[in-house]
Amino acid sequence: MNPAAPPLTWLYAPGDRPEVVQKAIASGADVVIVDLEDAVAPDRRAYALGATAELLADPQPVPVHVRIHAPRDIPFLASLPGLVALRVPKVTHATDIGRIVELSRGLPLYPLLENALGVEHAYAIATAHPSVHGLALGEADLGADLGVRDDRGLDWPRSRVVVAARAAGLPPPVQSVHPDVRDLDALAEGCARGRAMGFLGRAAIHPRQLPVIERAYLPTADEIAAAEEVVKAAEAQEGALTLPDGRFVDPAVVTGARRVLALRRACRTGSAPAGTVAGAV
Repeated sequence: MNPAAPPLTWLYAPGDRPEVVQKAIASGADVVIVDLEDAVAPDRRAYALGATAELLADPQPVPVHVRIHAPRDIPFLASLPGLVALRVPKVTHATDIGRIVELSRGLPLYPLLENALGVEHAYAIATAHPSVHGLALGEADLGADLGVRDDRGLDWPRSRVVVAARAAGLPPPVQSVHPDVRDLDALAEGCARGRAMGFLGRAAIHPRQLPVIERAYLPTADEIAAAEEVVKAAEAQEGALTLPDGRFVDPAVVTGARRVLALRRACRTGSAPAGTVAGAV
């Protein structure tokens, strides 16, 4: 991955299956998230914590985050050389972050907003402490809390989190997982909608989802060419201007163009240009 490019693919792996975690680390995902919460049965959580601590005792070739089950997990994890960040589930108030910070020894924190109260407090949570490096939604739990019967019912909370992250100066949020690992067309459609809403990248639960996510979030050749033209014109002439094809260019347009170019990179997954899905499996 181009070091300047932001991560687009975030792959979950269950903490009680260290062999699966190792496969996830080798999968090509930009970030691996070891899950000690929903993916682990209650009677396996102690084993999962120990296995994760053992695995992350050494540095890893890709960034590894851990989604904790409870704050009591943190003392076993905070000083591990292979751990980059903590994902904190079911955050509802800024004060929740204060309690985590006391235990986390400066690790970056990614609060997960999974109910209505957490969404309402999104900006307060995002600005609760400098250790907060990003926000994310837990859409399965949030949908159940809200009684949402259609995916479109989550569009307002999604936009709320995008706005809160931007207002707090955080990176754009990452989309929640698509739960059907076989329906790659629906995954691609959902990623396209997420990109249009301001998300950047998506979490996955199976490696076969990674190329689809990357394709959806990488700019197309046409988008790159248009962005390069905008940036080149802006560098040649200060202030607002109009391109030969009639496009108006001002500082906001230039900012958007530079954002597109920051995403330009070769696909490690061997993917085709953004917008194509065929052969993704």
